[in-house]
Amino acid sequence: MKKIILLTLAISIFACKNKTTTTVVTEEENISIAPNRYPENLIKIFDAHGGLDTWKSMKSLEFTMPKESGNEITTTNLQSRKSLIETPSHALGYNGKDVWLLNKEDKPYKGKPKFYYNLMFYFYAMPFILADDGINYKEAEPLVFEGKTYPGIGISYDAGIGESPEDEYVLYYNPETFKMAWLGYTVTFFTNEKAKELHFRRYSDWQDVNGLLLPKTMVSYNYENNLPTTARGENEFINVKVSKEKPEDALFDIPEEGAEVIE
Repeated sequence: MKKIILLTLAISIFACKNKTTTTVVTEEENISIAPNRYPENLIKIFDAHGGLDTWKSMKSLEFTMPKESGNEITTTNLQSRKSLIETPSHALGYNGKDVWLLNKEDKPYKGKPKFYYNLMFYFYAMPFILADDGINYKEAEPLVFEGKTYPGIGISYDAGIGESPEDEYVLYYNPETFKMAWLGYTVTFFTNEKAKELHFRRYSDWQDVNGLLLPKTMVSYNYENNLPTTARGENEFINVKVSKEKPEDALFDIPEEGAEVIE
């Protein structure tokens, strides 16, 4: 794993009509981490959410997102990452090889199936999804929001990992509880090039599901200059189930009639 860069941060905050100024001084230095492949503070974050061993013992995850058009139910095999999204109007699946789409109504699916099929799972499975193979970690500049400072861990991917290996993430956490607080992320799917601008989601409402602390809601934020500004929208997660029993493989198979394999 790449050596971690320690950022010694000197932060000066001046409050004036809710405006915050942050000064960052960086210095490179080798640091020791826990005797495994994860940074020590990331392990503390995993522990605050129920522990990585508990997460890795689970084989299936299901959650429902209420929407105006009807409930969106996502089921994922946590080991193979096969997945199925069911809504009243369509089904979107991944069988381990192909992404497929089944329209249940005459109106076409709006969106990019290959972009969306695992998008909300990825956001929902935070912070544990950041224990996947092919990930590199580094210290990141902290996020200062409404006078509170959240330390950050930067995430990048090895070449060939996932649909968008150029994506980068920053996990920001509460320094007192080590619970995840924010996610900063770039979007490269549509360009296949590294992006500089961070998007933001806030995590502050959690629920205990089978020993794991998982999101109850998350809030997406408008952003400017790599900082969150104002809340833009909220996702709610209900009927969350995480189990040591894996889902049936047939659940993710391409339907024999009406389905389209997405190239």
